[in-house]
Amino acid sequence: MKVKLIAHTPDPDAIAGAAARSCRSRKPADEIIKEERPKLLRSLEVCVERGHESVIEHASFTFSVEGVSRACTHELVRHRIASYSQQSQRAVKLEKSYVVPPMVSKDKEAEKIFVTAMDAAWRDYLSLIERGIPVEDARYLLPNAATANIVVTMNARALMNFFKLRCCTHAQWEIRELAYEMLRLVKKVAPKIFEKAGPSCVMFGKCPENDESCPLYPKGGKRPELKKVA
Repeated sequence: MKVKLIAHTPDPDAIAGAAARSCRSRKPADEIIKEERPKLLRSLEVCVERGHESVIEHASFTFSVEGVSRACTHELVRHRIASYSQQSQRAVKLEKSYVVPPMVSKDKEAEKIFVTAMDAAWRDYLSLIERGIPVEDARYLLPNAATANIVVTMNARALMNFFKLRCCTHAQWEIRELAYEMLRLVKKVAPKIFEKAGPSCVMFGKCPENDESCPLYPKGGKRPELKKVA
């Protein structure tokens, strides 16, 4: 899996802060954004703490995601407040490339079964194409493990919801790995917006799954520190 942040709103924290201050000011945002940065960030913080999250929608982020499984992208596109452009199995004749789940790779016999199935799927896929079957029809043989590339654009509010759900230990392992990498990237360019981003336990100090066995389970109502759990 390779994830790159290829575009984003310039200075997302300042833009969102100016948007927040503009709601209670006679000045337009183009003047407000020239104010001292601490004022902008404080306005952003207060606004978000009070639940007025619309201000962070003004910041958007575009990612290039490479080498994730089709199983992962099927989960990803369920997040509807976003834009997606995915590599087409209909238009692209794919080379053999697939994701092996960690639980499979830990079991050598299971991995052997898995790899044999992948080899057979691609062998038959290519055989159909060689017989003149269109790529768009031959692709029906390809497994969920087949890799794909996808471009994803989300605004900051949509990303916060994405991180809340997909950084959770109850999320499927691959999309959780993707979520943590996306979070790492956006924190670099918008540290204030994503200061408290993460699963529900980190954001709100409570676990919607009520899973006390989770290493991140909040104890005593305290928010745990954000950390990636295998």
